[in-house]
Amino acid sequence: MLPKLKKLKHLDSGNFFLLAGPCVIEDEQMAYPIAERIVAICDKLSIPLVFKASFKKANRTRLDSFTGIGDSMALHILRDIGEKYDVPVVTDIHTIEDAEKAAQYVDILQIPAFLCRQTDLLIAAGETGKCVNIKKGQFLSGESMKYAVDKVKNTGNHSVMLTERGSMFGYGDLVVDYRNIIEMKKYGVPVVLDITHSLQQPNQTAGVTGGQPELIETIARAGISVGADGIFLETHPNPKKAQSDGENMLKLDLLESVLTRLTVLRKAVVSFDK
Repeated sequence: MLPKLKKLKHLDSGNFFLLAGPCVIEDEQMAYPIAERIVAICDKLSIPLVFKASFKKANRTRLDSFTGIGDSMALHILRDIGEKYDVPVVTDIHTIEDAEKAAQYVDILQIPAFLCRQTDLLIAAGETGKCVNIKKGQFLSGESMKYAVDKVKNTGNHSVMLTERGSMFGYGDLVVDYRNIIEMKKYGVPVVLDITHSLQQPNQTAGVTGGQPELIETIARAGISVGADGIFLETHPNPKKAQSDGENMLKLDLLESVLTRLTVLRKAVVSFDK
């Protein structure tokens, strides 16, 4: 199942769709070469692509962490990328005001996992008429996400997606329960697996989230095998220098080889269902 978006290409390829990009807009230029590279790879592999980047980061651990370059500038960059590369764009929102503001620039509004039960935020996102991607809270089961979907659909907006991003395992680790993907597919919406945030190691004593990026492809293979409709990942030319979530991002140079293998696996999985 694919989201209904005007700029989404390669819809007849049978591939999973991809939400990919850097964690956050870091400056005026950094996102463009990343977008150009991802678009080229996805065109080559016939993968439906949505470009992803946060216009601001409201959920950082430390007070001195990077939060963004300014809402207006970042949102204009996202809109420009969507127009320049002719791809749909997704960004996170954190407040009711964000929903109305970001909806003027992007195609999908994403609800962060820790806000997935915020009724007013879900309703505000739904009322924009934009597609809404709700990340499953680390503290919730797949069954519980039915109610988040209902909140958005109650606005008359039926363009909803759900994203699995792991469940808390103690205080500083996450695990993926793949039963959640199967459960959330019952709600008749596209289901995505976030293969980078699922490998986060939050709540580190240094105040900087850790991660296990070496397992990104492993997590992705498992998600595709159980029927995830889409894959979400964050990528950066130099994750060690990224302003946010560098410890669990995929190095951009590795993206094509990973996606190539995943498309082969997807074909095998689809053939099993015929």
